Amino acid sequence: MTNRFDKSRLPSRHVSVGPERAPHRSYYYAMGLSEEEIARPFVALASAGNDSAPCNTTLDAQANAARAGVEAGGGMPRRFNTITVTDGIAMGHQGMKSSLVSREVIADSIELSVRGHCYDALVGFAGCDKSLPGMMMAMLRLNIPSIFVYGGSILPGRFRGQDVTVVDVFEVVGKYAAGACPLSELEELEKAACPGDGACGGQFTANTMACVGEAIGLSLPNSNMVPAPYSTREQIAAAAGAQVMELIAANIRPRDICTRAAFVNAARIVAATGGSTNAALHLPAMAHEAGLEFDLFDVAEAFRSTPYIADLKPGGKYVAKDMYEAGGIYMLMKTMLANDLLDGNCLTVTGRTLAENIDQVTWNPDQKVIYDVKAPISPTGGVVGLRGSLAPDGAIVKVAGMTRLQFEGPARVFDCEEDAFAAVEARDIAEGSVIVIRYEGPKGGPGMREMLSTTAALYGQGMGESVALVTDGRFSGATRGFCIGHVGPEATDGGPIALVEDGDAIRIDADGGTIDLLVDDAVLADRKTRWQPRLNDYQSGALWRYARNVGPAWAGAVTHPGAAQETHVYADI
Repeated sequence: MTNRFDKSRLPSRHVSVGPERAPHRSYYYAMGLSEEEIARPFVALASAGNDSAPCNTTLDAQANAARAGVEAGGGMPRRFNTITVTDGIAMGHQGMKSSLVSREVIADSIELSVRGHCYDALVGFAGCDKSLPGMMMAMLRLNIPSIFVYGGSILPGRFRGQDVTVVDVFEVVGKYAAGACPLSELEELEKAACPGDGACGGQFTANTMACVGEAIGLSLPNSNMVPAPYSTREQIAAAAGAQVMELIAANIRPRDICTRAAFVNAARIVAATGGSTNAALHLPAMAHEAGLEFDLFDVAEAFRSTPYIADLKPGGKYVAKDMYEAGGIYMLMKTMLANDLLDGNCLTVTGRTLAENIDQVTWNPDQKVIYDVKAPISPTGGVVGLRGSLAPDGAIVKVAGMTRLQFEGPARVFDCEEDAFAAVEARDIAEGSVIVIRYEGPKGGPGMREMLSTTAALYGQGMGESVALVTDGRFSGATRGFCIGHVGPEATDGGPIALVEDGDAIRIDADGGTIDLLVDDAVLADRKTRWQPRLNDYQSGALWRYARNVGPAWAGAVTHPGAAQETHVYADI
């Protein structure tokens, strides 16, 4: 089988071919490889597996299952691990500052391991929020034949006859703080919400980016919604290992697959599923790795013309397991392609186009999760881009499941999430307020924290529909309510959000796509003369380095020039 691969054209020749590479080969002999095995293409199996959270606990086993597929296809698998920071555990404290930073570390660590060992292809296994885009960013950066495999979602928990997710636990924290339930109820729920392995079950960030993996063409068809505990996940892993060998033989690379049209497809899938607003950070960052211009406003443009058709939590009723049983992402894409909402000509890791893959799917009219595009849940997408005097560089809001799309009220300003959360816990937020949390952006946080603890506590207190929340930070994909994130320019850069004072009127129109600070320009100009940059508490280490290099949220919060500035691509060394 190795005869179909010309190793003289592959990166691994630098560590395995010729007399001068005898020292390198000695290491492979030490690991039990034969001469014939060393002559095969080397395939990286990058796993984000660890014991940090249930999102990641099956990933190493899945990566190991891929070995059989790689070997059957004539390759030599080489597994290594990368880190994760799991948002559900990092949430609500200083640890969340590490979350978005970890996306860059994940991409960088995969790049360095592949470069250092001259691997020819990559199969990546990820489970928790930032590990998914981080893995796909590395694939696009390296541009070697690659397949992305999602570890799978957790099964829903059961609590008093109802399906529940971890978000219910966050919300009951607020309910308990409001004196609306006993501690025993909270303790009972926390033990039932997460029944085993897998990522958070609703259409939160992990499942959103898993949908992106299929829509953009980097994952095998209908592979990512299979729950983590199902034995078919090992079959999917083995199939990915076998298929990546076909990609090497055909020289099909991630940038051949992830064209601008493919990014538009992915953004439409986010909107159609009511997915996480974090996709508006991750899609631009992935495009940056491919040398494509695709920013927050391009994402928002795709959102604007996409109906919301998947009834998924947190805005809807169902979880990823239900989506899988309804037919998966390709069932959703079936109705979208039939109604000209997707570009079917985009190439995928199958070697076929998206339309050719979708043609193998039969629409299931009996399932309840995915609506036909002709009869959507709502005619516009579940996620909306905003722009206005408070956010000249844009902002984003998830509207899936919301009935109120306009809001105007007086600002209640906080300079960090902890202060806002304390005010919520103390019931010190008036109905009709617009809560402003600033200095939480990519640079100012640093790290652009998610605000799920605060938003969930508001919902638990019954305040979720009666206040709005605006931040230069971001929100969990599990957030619901009138919550606007990614406000730019961020406060640390002196954006308008830095000049807001208590009582200022803020008007938000998610229908019209605007967000405005209703303060005279002369007043803002006077405030700007008195504004001073703030020093954060992270003046050394990884967070300091990140703050010095990170760009704005509208461009993906990236930390390097990207493929547009490349003089060579790793795959061609």
